[in-house]
Amino acid sequence: MKIREALATFQFGKKEVEHEKMYTPWGEKLDADNVLREYPRPQMVRNSYINLNGFWKYAFLGREDRRHPAAYDGMILVPFSPEALLSGAGRQLQPDECLWYRRVFDNPLPKEGDRVILHFGAVDQVAEVYINGKRACRHIGGYLAFSCDITDLLFDGTNTLTVRVTDLSDTSWLSRGKQKLHPGGMFYTAQSGIWQTVWMEVVPDTYIKSIVITPDIGLQSLRVKVHTNKKASVRVTACENEVPVTEPWNELPVSEEEADAIVSNTGVSGEEILLPLSDVRLWTPETPVLSRLMVDLTGAGGACDHVESYYAMRSFSVGKDAEGIPRLMLNGEPYFQNGVLDQGYWSDGLYTAPSDEALIYDIETMKSAGFNTLRKHLKVEPMRWYYHCDRLGMIVWQDLLNGGGRSLMTFLCYLPTAIPLVQSKFDDHIYPLFSRESELGREFFLQESRELMRQLMSCPCIGLWTAFNEGWGQFDSLMVVSKMREWDPTRPIDHASGWYDQGGGDVVSVHNYFRNLKVNPAKGETRPFCLTEYGGLGLRIDGHSASTELFGYTKSETPEKFLSDFAEMKARTEKLVPQGLAAAIYTQVSDVEEEINGLLTYDRRVNKLRMEQ
Repeated sequence: MKIREALATFQFGKKEVEHEKMYTPWGEKLDADNVLREYPRPQMVRNSYINLNGFWKYAFLGREDRRHPAAYDGMILVPFSPEALLSGAGRQLQPDECLWYRRVFDNPLPKEGDRVILHFGAVDQVAEVYINGKRACRHIGGYLAFSCDITDLLFDGTNTLTVRVTDLSDTSWLSRGKQKLHPGGMFYTAQSGIWQTVWMEVVPDTYIKSIVITPDIGLQSLRVKVHTNKKASVRVTACENEVPVTEPWNELPVSEEEADAIVSNTGVSGEEILLPLSDVRLWTPETPVLSRLMVDLTGAGGACDHVESYYAMRSFSVGKDAEGIPRLMLNGEPYFQNGVLDQGYWSDGLYTAPSDEALIYDIETMKSAGFNTLRKHLKVEPMRWYYHCDRLGMIVWQDLLNGGGRSLMTFLCYLPTAIPLVQSKFDDHIYPLFSRESELGREFFLQESRELMRQLMSCPCIGLWTAFNEGWGQFDSLMVVSKMREWDPTRPIDHASGWYDQGGGDVVSVHNYFRNLKVNPAKGETRPFCLTEYGGLGLRIDGHSASTELFGYTKSETPEKFLSDFAEMKARTEKLVPQGLAAAIYTQVSDVEEEINGLLTYDRRVNKLRMEQ
């Protein structure tokens, strides 16, 4: 074991330092009048789309003051959080404060019977939404999309939208990811408020609320369930050829070639509709084939709603290879998932990428480096990120969101790092050890996890769910896995990534930064052995580091040493594959604040794997 390196990661007596302000290439040339204008929900596209990103008024008030502000502090660029450089606010929202947003918009003037739906991609952490001073909805949780019907609150002409936000961050049991009010090491600046696109659309009186798309390659069929606000007749139409790259697809007519490859079926909303396919082409990272899907509703008054979507035919599972070794399977065949841990932080936008091109850059760069998997770590991205993984061919391991009380780092990180024998010696029914004393917090975790999985269920790229990471907020994981299988029986589950394995889930999940890499499952183990975090080679690049205080698992003093260490580590994992290694997740995509373990710098200006160029 590398004892010195392990001890260096312990954060006892950690001093706080101010982080350097650094722009990414996309943030540096950001056009404030055209911020993240792309359609935010690529798997459910309508013609109606009104983007509300841009400058809003903002004000900080005391948490107990519930009155709308009499005056505002200035302008904030939505959807960047006030803590983010790109927001222009430069202010941390504290647990004893609230943050108000305000903007005006024109009534979209729906025709008689139409409805106006207001959408938020995500607001951290508790949001109350008002239209013309009247509350439209309230949402708890900083990571998931929500919407509300605001039709009956609208005036003719100009309308006022205000949002009140509170954020307890890591001082409560609510989900928080890697955010910390006092950041350092592997924990990062807490952000708050609106951090994904805000938008409106006009829909008919009977409309589609969501679509669940499930490929069944065994039956060579597509299963589709359409959820609506009112019961309606549904027609689902699938094109069996590849979807055009051009967006939005609903502006494209069905071509003659597509017309010859169309499968259609009818049913009613809320019930599964089966579409048998004659020409099944399987999705893989090497062949990321997507195909068009169209959904039409017919209500009592005739045709009402139409949305465009896409699907892919593929399956994720576990099984055994020809030698009887447990493996992760893609489309029924063993497939080594070679991945990178992805925190999803940006030097200028924090949780919010400065542009759609920035999202694409990370995915394409990791793919060009030879990776086929990204583990999205304790965060939910905008739906466009998953779309880009779908179309570019990148498997995603999606973490659920950690919460609970303040973590006992000695128990949850330092002890299992130093003494591996304890990693499976504690029962996660002992709530105080895992900072999960709050019954309400445990119930909310289940509710939020179900909504998270519903939101991402139809994304072809998602190949595995991770319930808990390194014991942070872990509780009753066998029960949690049972619930997750009810919500999604089509994907494998990692119930305890790193340690405190309770013998459940579909994989043996090991984190190893300081010992020789090896495959060492317990005797009689039938689950695939996965190295779900390893590597963490640290290299600081002058002029591209956010802090003088550095955190890394193993530091490389020179670029040459970094490249040789990385090549040696990758070669070692390749040798372990025949011995039973089913997947390996390298830490990590980019540096984040003090953490210099990235293959890219925090500002995305240096690719450490290509420094020789």
